[in-house]
Amino acid sequence: MKKLKFTRQDAHKKVRLGNKWRRPKGLHSKMRLSKKGYNKSVSIGYGSPKKTRNLHASGLKLVIIKSLKELEKIDVKKECIAVAKTIGLKKKVEILKQAVKKSINVVNVKDINKFLKDVEEKIKKRKEEKEKLKKKKELKKKEKEKAGKKKTIDEKVEKTDEEKKEEEKKERDKLLTKKTE
Repeated sequence: MKKLKFTRQDAHKKVRLGNKWRRPKGLHSKMRLSKKGYNKSVSIGYGSPKKTRNLHASGLKLVIIKSLKELEKIDVKKECIAVAKTIGLKKKVEILKQAVKKSINVVNVKDINKFLKDVEEKIKKRKEEKEKLKKKKELKKKEKEKAGKKKTIDEKVEKTDEEKKEEEKKERDKLLTKKTE
């Protein structure tokens, strides 16, 4: 028997309702009353057989893995795994490598070898970018130091100019004071 997809009442009319199942509760709801021509409601008769219940489409029991310890407990013949989405990339790579060694079926990664290659390339690119950034920072520091040295030399030159101006002012003041006396 084909499994029905139960949708919420009027989900086809209003997109914002979504396709999640919600029980119809309206007083005049034809769907709640199970009228002919309206969507089916969830009921016991539509349940899947006990033998196949909670199994993955491959016929194996699905186990969500979050650590390497959990991976050791897996029975290859009866269970398949899905790596949890909350796990970081490094840990995910380790788990997938172990799964390949033990020949465990991984459900949520299509091609494990391709995934591992892509991840390694990403990591290499990140390292290269970090090295480039470090080099740029070092160059900027060196340029700042050079600019700082130039500034100090310029300041010395400017100081001498300022000192000359001050000396000239003093001389003018002396001359002016002499004339007034």
